[in-house]
Amino acid sequence: MEQKNPVMIRFEHVTKSLGGRVVLDDLDFSIARGETFVIVGSSGVGKSVTLKHMVRLLTPDSGRIFVEDACVSEAAGKPLEHIREQFGYLFQSGALLAWLTVFENVALPLREKTTMGEKEIQDRVMQVLGLVGLETEGGKVPSEISGGMRKRAGLARAIVRQPEIVLYDEPTSGLDPVTSRTIDALIEKLRVELGVTSVVVTHDLQSALTIGTRIAMLQGHLQELCTPAEFVRSQQPEVKEFLESQFITRKGVWERNLS
Repeated sequence: MEQKNPVMIRFEHVTKSLGGRVVLDDLDFSIARGETFVIVGSSGVGKSVTLKHMVRLLTPDSGRIFVEDACVSEAAGKPLEHIREQFGYLFQSGALLAWLTVFENVALPLREKTTMGEKEIQDRVMQVLGLVGLETEGGKVPSEISGGMRKRAGLARAIVRQPEIVLYDEPTSGLDPVTSRTIDALIEKLRVELGVTSVVVTHDLQSALTIGTRIAMLQGHLQELCTPAEFVRSQQPEVKEFLESQFITRKGVWERNLS
């Protein structure tokens, strides 16, 4: 009998209202170790809010959230700090400090959160810069590199402490298609080579279908949760509309006009 990977993150009937509006409505799902779990949906349906609940930047109105066996939605103080140390976070902007070099940006979590010596820090930073293809860019400041490179530098910083889970908030936003696929390849590389559990919020369906082990579509509630192959074949009207809006399952008008 095939052994399933253990659960890393579990939402149990999570509900959250913001500004008097229900943003998360009875969310109930789990994410296994080593998954790339992709969350899609229209703007304002709770995708980023879901991410923030995983590290208790937000607390649910009802329901509970677990990271492995720890209830993060009820944790505080040292226990919460310990849970958060399992996570890396790639912000939509990359969120690099403009006055530090790429190397110094990536080294910052090691200097602030560990007791590693300088030689060990240098070796570790160069290792992750090599992993994301930036080993020759460490001496530059963010303004001297492209948007795609800044995203990769942000990813290097997110993984430099070797977290078990990485959260991605729109990792391909604002990038050209070629660079976007480079970011996709890096996310997949982390899963295959390092066993990282990834949770990705994105509007980019090409990315979602490429890297996702499962795709969750939110509409406040959980509209669909399945593999990419099942997602493309979904008969739910909201899913079909979402797919067709990005020309995944039906040719766009511009393409039909060519023939």
